[in-house]
Amino acid sequence: MLGTPTRDRQAERREATRLEILDAAWALAREEGLARITLREVADRVGMRAPSLYTHFDSKNAIYDAMFGQAWTECLAVCEASLAGAPGDVRGDLRLGARTFFDFAVGDIPRHQLMNLRTIPGFEPSPASYAPAVAVMDLTRELFARHGITADEDLDLYVAVVGGLIDSQHANDPGGDRWSRLLDRAVDMFVDNLDLRGIPRAVRQPTQQEEDQT
Repeated sequence: MLGTPTRDRQAERREATRLEILDAAWALAREEGLARITLREVADRVGMRAPSLYTHFDSKNAIYDAMFGQAWTECLAVCEASLAGAPGDVRGDLRLGARTFFDFAVGDIPRHQLMNLRTIPGFEPSPASYAPAVAVMDLTRELFARHGITADEDLDLYVAVVGGLIDSQHANDPGGDRWSRLLDRAVDMFVDNLDLRGIPRAVRQPTQQEEDQT
């Protein structure tokens, strides 16, 4: 048994309590709205007095910060798993990237609001909590780079197109598919707008016009 690490049961219990608090905060956000979370209500949900909550989170913004980091960490894991099976052509890859993020975002309105909209006055995520959000964007950059797409403005446009459809879905057809059905079409329009003529065929699919000319 030499060399067997000793479990830090106190740290495990503390982490379990933190996760319980975050679960309670998410439940309140989904029931009453993200901005209406209070420390007292969160404490009541987990069966502790509000002052005891401060031993785990020193403010309501600290809870938001942990929720933010948790949400983007989950998003990163989903995106990494999905893009591991990317088809390899530019249209298919960008469609898959857009669909993966779209479905994650529309699956939970309060989570999307915290991740992508400035709905909490005065809240700014800490560098540690913001890191997985940066990693998701880096993953998208890598996906673009596979096909020789490196211009920041192209990535910005892609983000705006996908984000706009997500916002429209949340605002006008929550739980439906009115804007979801437009996602592939929007990505195709984006790809058609890119100037890919100088990119080797090995990293992209030829256009129909190019195929007709061969």
